[in-house]
Amino acid sequence: MIVTTSRRTLNLSGTQGFISAASGLVRAGDWLYVVADDALHLAVFPATGDAPGHTVRLFPGELPDGHAERKAAKPDLEALCRLGPSATFAHGALLALPSGSTPVRRRASVLPLNADGTLAGPPRTVDCTGLYVQLERELVALNVEGAAVTGRFLRLLNRGNGDGGVDALVDLDLDRVLGGVDSGALGPAAVRSVRRWELGEANGVRLSFTDASALPDGRVVFTATAEDSRDRVADGPVKGSAVGVLAPDGTPVYLDAVDAGVKLEGVDARVEGGRIHLLLVADADDPSVPAPLLEAVLPVPG
Repeated sequence: MIVTTSRRTLNLSGTQGFISAASGLVRAGDWLYVVADDALHLAVFPATGDAPGHTVRLFPGELPDGHAERKAAKPDLEALCRLGPSATFAHGALLALPSGSTPVRRRASVLPLNADGTLAGPPRTVDCTGLYVQLERELVALNVEGAAVTGRFLRLLNRGNGDGGVDALVDLDLDRVLGGVDSGALGPAAVRSVRRWELGEANGVRLSFTDASALPDGRVVFTATAEDSRDRVADGPVKGSAVGVLAPDGTPVYLDAVDAGVKLEGVDARVEGGRIHLLLVADADDPSVPAPLLEAVLPVPG
């Protein structure tokens, strides 16, 4: 079992309170960037210490306060990844992707970065409708939860929770993704392959992908959670979470449970001293509970 350590809670400055539904995590320089699936903002935290974070607006408007109304209207940003330097982004960018699990959940946001990992400019909206309609034809129950750049691909992880759900790896051509980000829309031509995987169970409930983070050698670290719900949109009791590793070709080569009884939703992985060090965030599915930031070390070579 993977041992986790609590580092902090994701508290925000002033009257903003805290992040509750943390769903994606990227470390860039001295900063941690977190997306929450029930918000219109990106949250920014110092990578060390426990100073409160602040938010950056991604989309205009306001979300309803009521749980059901908010759930129906939210953009459902579930994945956050870092794009490398390109002709458009000299020092790379952050790409926040939606789940696509309903037609209103198909807006992404891209934010350019400076060399030191700070944000270099305002966000731009990217329409994922064309891409997601194609993926929905392939998978039926679309629920994108993780994204990581590996080689010349942007690898998406589809979460297979709920009846009819399929856990899958979707490889997108990175050049076409970057072109789509530039034009403001991701289309079906970016899709290179769709492969289905089964991750096993935790306490009798199927484990499903929840996030991804690339390693320098092309492997991808992923998180998975066993959520006992027959509906891929509705929440359910969490029966366990795990962390795994995909080989560069996408084959799962490692998977183990974590000791924390939380719904892991975000991971940032890096190699330090020959070991894989993780930062993890979780979603309590309760707006009154602050999301934790956890850390762990995988017992596999970096």
